[in-house]
This record gives sequence, structure tokens and C-alpha cells, in this order.
Amino acid sequence: MRELFWAMMKEEWRLHATMFGSISFALFPVLIGAITFMGSLMLPLIGDIIPGQTLSFLVHAQFLLLGVMVGGFGLLGQEVMNRRFGQASLLAYSSRTLPLSDRTIFAVFVVKDTVYYVILWVLPVIAGITLAAPWSGLSLPFIGTLALTLTLSFLTGLAAVFLLSTLYARSMLLLAGVLAGGVLLSTLLLAATTFDPVLFFPPYALSRSFTLPLLLYSLTVIAVPFALAILFMTTEFPGREKHIPDRFSPLAGRLRRLHSGPMVAKDLLDLRRSGGLIGQTLFSFALPLALIWVTLVVLARVLPDARLLITFAGVAGIIGATIYTWVTEFDAIASYTFLPLGTRDLIRSKVTTFLLLQPLTLLAVLAGAIASGEYGSLLPAVVLALSVSVYAASVMVWLTGLWPAVMVYDVRVLAASMILIGPVLLGLIGLASISVLYAFGSALLLVPAYLLLRWSYRRWETWEKAFY
Repeated sequence: MRELFWAMMKEEWRLHATMFGSISFALFPVLIGAITFMGSLMLPLIGDIIPGQTLSFLVHAQFLLLGVMVGGFGLLGQEVMNRRFGQASLLAYSSRTLPLSDRTIFAVFVVKDTVYYVILWVLPVIAGITLAAPWSGLSLPFIGTLALTLTLSFLTGLAAVFLLSTLYARSMLLLAGVLAGGVLLSTLLLAATTFDPVLFFPPYALSRSFTLPLLLYSLTVIAVPFALAILFMTTEFPGREKHIPDRFSPLAGRLRRLHSGPMVAKDLLDLRRSGGLIGQTLFSFALPLALIWVTLVVLARVLPDARLLITFAGVAGIIGATIYTWVTEFDAIASYTFLPLGTRDLIRSKVTTFLLLQPLTLLAVLAGAIASGEYGSLLPAVVLALSVSVYAASVMVWLTGLWPAVMVYDVRVLAASMILIGPVLLGLIGLASISVLYAFGSALLLVPAYLLLRWSYRRWETWEKAFY
């Protein structure tokens, strides 16, 4: 187990270091720490606007969301072994050649992912907060407690998504039943006058009142989902003859007016048949947006002038842009080299598929309008969300081409995306807070989005050999 763990850690490092260069990838946590350091310096100013408990909840919620996003690769079992691991993580296939069970490999993979991403994401944040302590006013004992509770928040999100993914791989009905049972149990507990709602989020409750029972409760909430995910994970699917009707020809026929109709049809069918469309919608789209909505609702209580739906729409646009990664990470780009297609054709088809899936972003904004009751802001919020989504995706295409899922860990890519997207998003949300009509101005983002896509065609045409 220990040898397999270290081998997986080395393999993960070599994978990223080979793609981005050792120095560039090593600087990624440094950049995260530097951003946190600068943000921590502003705590005295932020504390005058947002109460300490609310700010603490927001930070812990963001780490919970980080755990969800890291763990939200979606499907376990057959699709994980075949698509996520693929040719890059060769050790994941060792059950086929060495006397190691899939469950053993997956257990080590869970530990590896936990340690690897804690080092990559969590520790740099704690380091940034610690370095800023002389100016932020935070005591070292408080930072020590914060390091523990933030790590537990991250692991809570990671464990929950691993368990949900395992249930999904087993049965969609099983997942639906567990979720429905969880909602019912939560409703009954909230109806009880003696139940404290903060216990739904144990690491945050621990940060407010550090006690041994709460610590054990937090560890249990993490350990149980991890254990169940490992216990019930499976890659053994009974072989049976399948008769699948030809859905490609009718779908390609309906998309014949599109320049990349056949390839778009293939992408949509791949997502549907692999379960990626449902899995990614649940774990990488709906769940993160739900957590973001709860965070924004809490923030709106202390900032009543903030337009909840507009802010949510801007963030939903950023999450909606990640749909572009869905149509690239579940596809073997190298297989297209046998076809008379260039990188330009592939990028155009992936972007077209991304645009056809944008109704998901629209539905998210509509759900936000229903939850908030801000129907008067619905139209400008939709324009803002879709415009931000298209613009952010165009930035992603320009920076990462057909490999967004892996190149995000290049420090230059992360820094450039933050510079190109962050100020634009904050500016639009700020203007829309003054007058909701300013949200319509976000449609102007379609101009730089179009230009970035055109530049991407030329830029990545020369890179195809390096990645194929």
C-alpha cells in the first residue's frame, strides 16, 4: 500500500511536471499562497463590513466547495478506469496485470488524492494566512484551529462527492433514494426545535466551538463516506449483449446545418452514453452552484444592498464555462489524428457542443430567480450569466486549447485566467449592483470572446504535435 501510494504521488507529479515544466507547476501553490496572503492583509477592512462569524462561514464554505470540485470528477467504476485514468495514470490499471484488487487501488487513490490536493491547495492557503498574521491581527492559536477546520471542510466535500459518485456508479435510483432520504432527514431535524442547523456543517461548528465531541463528529462525517465509497466501489459490470439503435444518424441529421454537426453529435452521444452528462451536471455543476447559492444567501444578510440574483448569475456563468471541460476530458483527442481534421476543426466542434449545453446555465439562473423571487432581474441576469460563460470559456480555449482539465494547474494559465476574468466579473457585478440594466452591457463580452476564439484556432494549430 505504501509503495503504491508513493508511486501514485510520483506519477501525479511527473504527469503535471511533464505538461507544464517542473518549475511552472511547483509555482502553482506559491501563487495560491501569495493570493491568500494579499487577501489576508485586507481582513481588518473586510471585518468592518462582514461580521467575523459570517466571514468564517464563507471561508469554510469555499473550502467545502473546493473539496466538491476536486472530488467531482463524476463517475467511478468503468468510466473512471477507462477515461479519467486512461493512459496517463498507468498504475490505476495495475489490477489487470498485478495481484492488486480494484478496491485496493481505489483506496490508495483516495489517500493519494487527499494528500496531493491538500498540499496543492489547502496548505498554501494556510501558509498565506500565517505569513499575513502580523498585519491581519489573527493569533497563531486561531490560525492553528483554522488550519484544522479548513482541512476538514475540504475533506468533507471530497468525501461526500466520492460517496455520491460511488452510489451513482451503482445505480441512479440508489443515488436518488439516498439524496431523497437525506433531504427528508434534514427537514425532520430542522423541524426539531433542539437541533442546531450549524451541525450540518461540522467543521464550521468546530471552528465556532472547539470541543472533543465536535472533533470526533467532524472526523466521522468524513471517515464514513470515504469508507462506504471504498467498500461499495466497483468496476465489475456484468457483460451482456446490447442492441443500441443508431442515434448518431438522426442526431447528425438534425445538426447538419452546423459546420461541425457530425462531431457535435458524437460529443453529445459520448456524454450521454458514458453517463458524463448526468454525472457532471450533478457533481460539477448543480452541487457547486447549490453551495455557492447558500454562501451568497448568508452574505446577503450582512450586505442587503447586494443583488443576490445578479451576483449568482455572474458566478453561474463562471461555473457554466467549465462545461467546455466536459466535452474535452471525456474524449481521446489523439484518436482524431486518423481523420482529415485539424485542431481548428476540433476546437470549433467542442465550442459548438459547449454552446448547445448552455441551457444548463440558463436553468441555474432560473432556479435562482425562483428561490430569490427576483423575477424582475431575471432577463438581465440571464444575459450576464450567458455572456460571462461564453467569455470565460473563450479565455479557457485561448489559454488551454483542447486540454483545459489538465492545463489549469499551469501557474501561468491560472494567473492569466484570473487576470482576464476576475476584474471583468467583479466590474460587471459592481455595475449591476448600481443598476440592474448595466447587466445588459455584459453582452459586449461576446466581441472579445469571438476574437479570442479566432486567435485560438491559429495558436493551437501549431501545438497539436506536442500534445498528440
